[in-house]
Amino acid sequence: MKKQWILPFIVLMLFTMIVSACGNGASSGASDNGKQEATATEGTSSEGGNTSDTITYQSETGPVEIPAKPQRIVALTNGPNILSMDVTPVGVDKWTAENPLFNDKLKDVAIVSDEDPESVSALSPDLIIAGSHMKNLEQLSKIAPTIVYTWGKLDYLQQQLEIGKVLNKESEAQAWIDDFTKRAGEIGDEIKAKYGDKVTVSTIEIADKEVFAMGDHWARGTEALYQAMKLNMPEKVKNDTLKDGYHSLSLEVLPEYMGDFIVLSRDMTRDNEIMKSGIWSKIPAVQNKQVIELDTKAVTYSDPITLDYVLNIFKEGFLGTGK
Repeated sequence: MKKQWILPFIVLMLFTMIVSACGNGASSGASDNGKQEATATEGTSSEGGNTSDTITYQSETGPVEIPAKPQRIVALTNGPNILSMDVTPVGVDKWTAENPLFNDKLKDVAIVSDEDPESVSALSPDLIIAGSHMKNLEQLSKIAPTIVYTWGKLDYLQQQLEIGKVLNKESEAQAWIDDFTKRAGEIGDEIKAKYGDKVTVSTIEIADKEVFAMGDHWARGTEALYQAMKLNMPEKVKNDTLKDGYHSLSLEVLPEYMGDFIVLSRDMTRDNEIMKSGIWSKIPAVQNKQVIELDTKAVTYSDPITLDYVLNIFKEGFLGTGK
């Protein structure tokens, strides 16, 4: 009698095991499908219904598979752009770390360098963002997926949009672009209505005994002034900064490059000999008290935090009480 039920029992057990194995296989397949890549090109967002663990980001050096939502970013460049989207990197370059606009946000963040890949590796990053001019890029790419940007290849708005794609926050990046462009344009219109359409602005930087005139894309608020606000720079400044983005000046020729207004980037913690000179004091914009000063340490980037900061200064400087 026992033999009569043992065989059916064995058959039943085998059937149960086969069904179970098939079920596990289906589950595994669903998991693999969940990891399929979503492609984010320069014209396509990776936001929305993406549930993938990774996306393929179309970088200037080719496609790079990166986390869909990176958690441990080492920003050897573009740290301020990342911070502006409420994401804090685990490591940044020293220049970003020392910028007074970002001190509070970065107080617990490590300072790293492309010259020391070991310091980057120690942070166990899941994404690295670097500049094309940096060293050890191949070694860095072996530590974690590495996106490379060439400074100046993208304008300041395109750069923010690309960082938005990397962080799966493209719509937020576009919202800031639209809002900033509108606000800056309106302030520019107010300035021209007050001082005339042909009002000119020179942006210069004084460092010790050196003076530089800045073009329309060299930080120090230049993107806001000339691109977004559409204010005019003197022709001599425009021509001489066209090639390199800036132009070194001697004290003797300084007056030739000055517009109706001067935006002056300098070290605000100390006096400067050039500003005490007779040549400086005779410049009409100086005599008319039409000099707007910026702290160099705070204005060397063109990210949303910096641009919103300088836009407020410009609004007050051009249109504030007593103007």
